[in-house]
Amino acid sequence: MEKIKILATVLIFSTLFSCKKEEESAELKQGFWRAEIQMQNQSLPFNFEVIKNAENYKINLINSKEIIPLDEVTIVGDSVFITMHIFDIDLRAKINGNTLNGLYIKNYKEDYSIPFTATYGISSRFDNPESSTQFDGSWQTTFVENDSVSYPAVGIFKKEGELLTGTFLTETGDYRYLEGYTKDNKMNLFTFDGNHAFMFNATVQNDSLKGEFYSGKDYKSTFTAYKDKNAKLTDANKLTYLKEGYDKIEFSFPGLDGKPVTLEDKKYQNKVVMLQIFGTWCPNCMDETKFYADWYDKNKDKDVEIIGLAYEAKDDFEYAKARVEKMKQKYNVGYDYVIAGVYDKTAAAKTLPMLNHVLSFPTTIFIDKKGKVRRIHTGFSGPATGKHYEKFVDDFNDFLNQLMNE
Repeated sequence: MEKIKILATVLIFSTLFSCKKEEESAELKQGFWRAEIQMQNQSLPFNFEVIKNAENYKINLINSKEIIPLDEVTIVGDSVFITMHIFDIDLRAKINGNTLNGLYIKNYKEDYSIPFTATYGISSRFDNPESSTQFDGSWQTTFVENDSVSYPAVGIFKKEGELLTGTFLTETGDYRYLEGYTKDNKMNLFTFDGNHAFMFNATVQNDSLKGEFYSGKDYKSTFTAYKDKNAKLTDANKLTYLKEGYDKIEFSFPGLDGKPVTLEDKKYQNKVVMLQIFGTWCPNCMDETKFYADWYDKNKDKDVEIIGLAYEAKDDFEYAKARVEKMKQKYNVGYDYVIAGVYDKTAAAKTLPMLNHVLSFPTTIFIDKKGKVRRIHTGFSGPATGKHYEKFVDDFNDFLNQLMNE
């Protein structure tokens, strides 16, 4: 698998970017760059910093208040190949002194590439941004997709200096760190974390918003919102539940060694067990995994286990295993993983027929020491949600302490 990927990479470099001989490899300038992804006739800007240590390059992807380290950076001739952290996604570009020109590519999707450019020496994300406080606060939001399917959300925005920051909370997870600006009665917000490439444009009138949401190559929806300090979503612990007639979770999935794993295994008996339904392609799952990995490291001696149920982009055990092992290594995760299926929600639900549905990646199932399901939490409100994340952490710790002490 890795040999095939390397060969494909070299072929793409040679055909798209006219590589020089290896001994003439270009230099990627150290310091700050401003990049842009051209998607749906609009530009999504972001910044990154290039650092070189001896012969090795590292890049810090800057997404508002978060820094995402990228340590897989390869230069071949006059082209650079940058892997987007744990995701099966690359930036591939030709180095032209102070500029980069290339593509943003999702390897796990067919025909998914978007033009990408970058300019050296620009540390700001926007030119002369301005922001007002008229968007500050909480907004009860409804997104509507092209097929008229709608879903609720809560927008939380705040002017910070000359920028507007915030996020949208949804029942499947938040839209992570958004950053942008306002002009007159319009706002523009952006995020790029290696996987999410999101843009939100909206106009405000009389405490109401009307806007558009763009994601990646071709997804677009609209949204409306009204200001409401009490804006909220359905309780995340009530969205997913056991169907009538079921009283426990049962499964048998292959672990990373290929051997079957079940809740009947001795390791999980008489312990609190958390089942994390997730995928390595999912940025909200990335936030959740970072939190769980740290929590588990501090509590693994307290009769508690976590099993990550991985639903990956391809129905290929070796591919899925490689993605999970990479994430496990990147985040120093000490708990167990199984390969449960593919990332289609309908297909995922069939692997766990006792659930009413799989609404979200991530979803966590909490099982007590007697094997009884005590809670199912849908989605994850990550650090970008501020007080909502803090509330989740407090509730999580209180609930787990209760289960472990029973």
